[in-house]
Amino acid sequence: MARYADGLIAEGEHILVRTRQHWFSIVAYTVAFWVMVAIAVGFFILKQIIDWQPLAWIALISLVGAIVWIVWRYASWSFQDYILTNRRVMQVEGIINKVSKDSSLEKINDAVLRQGLFGRMLHFGDLEILTASDTTVDDFKMLNEAAQFKKAMLNAKYALEREVSAPMPSPPLRAPSASSGEGTSSGAAAASAGSGPATSAADAVSDVPEAMSPEEVTDTLHRLADLRDRGAISAAEYDAKKAELLERI
Repeated sequence: MARYADGLIAEGEHILVRTRQHWFSIVAYTVAFWVMVAIAVGFFILKQIIDWQPLAWIALISLVGAIVWIVWRYASWSFQDYILTNRRVMQVEGIINKVSKDSSLEKINDAVLRQGLFGRMLHFGDLEILTASDTTVDDFKMLNEAAQFKKAMLNAKYALEREVSAPMPSPPLRAPSASSGEGTSSGAAAASAGSGPATSAADAVSDVPEAMSPEEVTDTLHRLADLRDRGAISAAEYDAKKAELLERI
């Protein structure tokens, strides 16, 4: 069954720790319960001494009130959600009327954990979460497994800081554009062709020796003409390289 706090989780956010107050808090903070129990016991004893029927009714009402109070306190405890996500610390309470409080991990500077002997034995404590200005943003009383919650919170804060400070990936390198519109269109055509032995007139003759036979010149001119026809080089580049090759014969 989904809990109310699950509907408050944002996109890309996930729960790391979910807990509540320690079970001992059910009776530790119920002063009214013990007062009503004491009243019920006191009036019951008084009824045995003074045979007056209203005393029994007062004892019974006090006892019923104590039972209703402890049941309500247990229900309130069971609906608690103290949640740590990869982005924030969240506290949700309430049976019918819900109260939700949260603090971003980025704002948290430190956390003060207080545990007495009894708290260390039963694994609970008071966790006070502070901002950079030492202002308390959350105060979790009798938090169950408080030490582990604090450790997980500081680890999540460190992970978030590393994620935020990580360098952005560099954009992909782009080929330098030609100095003229004709050169740009020629380079684009050469990239789309992609299967020739060379992509420019300079590349086509870069490995050619100074002295060439007529057959080698003819073969090179054929390759240059193919590049020209596919748009990889311009007609002016073809004519310039043709004249250069003819001089090598």
